[in-house]
Amino acid sequence: MKALIKILTLAIIALAMSSCSIVRGLKTDGKNGPNIFSFEQREHDTIACGEQTFLFPVGKRADWIDTLRFTQPHCESKPFGEEMGSASTTQGWLIIHNDSIVYEKYYGDFTADRLATIFSVSKSITSLMCGIAVDDGYIRSIDDPVTDYLPELKKKDPMWQKLTIRHLLDMKSGLDFDDVYEFSWKELKYLNAMAKLNYGHDIMKQIEGLKFRCEPGTQRRYESMTAAILGVVIERASGKRYADYLSEKVWKPLGMEHPALINIDSREHDVAHSFGGIATTLPDLAKIGRLYLHNGTWDGKRIVSEEWIRQTIEFDSTNIGYHFNWYNINYEGYIRPEHSGYYALGICNQMLYVNPDKNLVMVRIGKHNNCCAIIPVLLEQLAISWKE
Repeated sequence: MKALIKILTLAIIALAMSSCSIVRGLKTDGKNGPNIFSFEQREHDTIACGEQTFLFPVGKRADWIDTLRFTQPHCESKPFGEEMGSASTTQGWLIIHNDSIVYEKYYGDFTADRLATIFSVSKSITSLMCGIAVDDGYIRSIDDPVTDYLPELKKKDPMWQKLTIRHLLDMKSGLDFDDVYEFSWKELKYLNAMAKLNYGHDIMKQIEGLKFRCEPGTQRRYESMTAAILGVVIERASGKRYADYLSEKVWKPLGMEHPALINIDSREHDVAHSFGGIATTLPDLAKIGRLYLHNGTWDGKRIVSEEWIRQTIEFDSTNIGYHFNWYNINYEGYIRPEHSGYYALGICNQMLYVNPDKNLVMVRIGKHNNCCAIIPVLLEQLAISWKE
């Protein structure tokens, strides 16, 4: 029996090591995977900011937040400051109310001007870029098949011609892909594919080799490949690099204070990690929230159509609370409460939460989430109980 176990263990190790991407990931980020500062070791493009910057004014401080207690199933009731402080490996909190900073805290050596990877919050920004590309006429309709923009896929699986941009936005691609981060024999195929997406050098080649597990539009399954494909569609449609288009349409008009970065697959192919590779600061990320709060306008200038914002934030429980790469609280199994908000979410609970009824934007960056509370639910509770 011991000999059999040894043989199987060696076989698993050998199979895992046969993947260059898994090995590259282990060398780059270790067995725990990427962290919010991993971008410092990766190839990336710069998302340039402009000469004019916007600074949030400071309003009346909402220090009462720290003493406010929240109750969630299976969690001990604790004050916000204790539950969501440094013990939870939170690096920073920023809360904007009525366009002014009312709560701002940083922990350790983290500061307001330090870049951090926001992981899958990047998907929500890619959704914003898709809406802008529609407004600009680069994308005719989100019901277009992706093959209209990536014609080389017509020669692959016939299912590609049934896959639309809308399917990508709502995680209904039907692709045989899954976001797997932990090793298991059963999930090794998906772990290898996820490692290749994060650490491989040619995303488009990986896309061309994908298979389908079901017809597009028939099932929802969260997977990062959809946002990777959407990013390529936006680049092809606009004829611009993802970083340049985002700089032109968002970073400069919104007066971002700092250039952001986005990981790319390689200098040779230069395909952006539109699924989770943006690194930015807390205040600049909050400006994305302010843009949505103001229905796509920024100080009177239209950045993205109000219709795109409406479609994005419309409360919809038919897709498990996920629509256009943004979430609502139904995703956590909750019935919509009065004065509900919506949010963008990344691994380790990077959060951008927006609540139009309360005129709130809340941002959290963290290394992990070591608290018991479910952060999207916590922020929804905080918003509902907000003291004007």
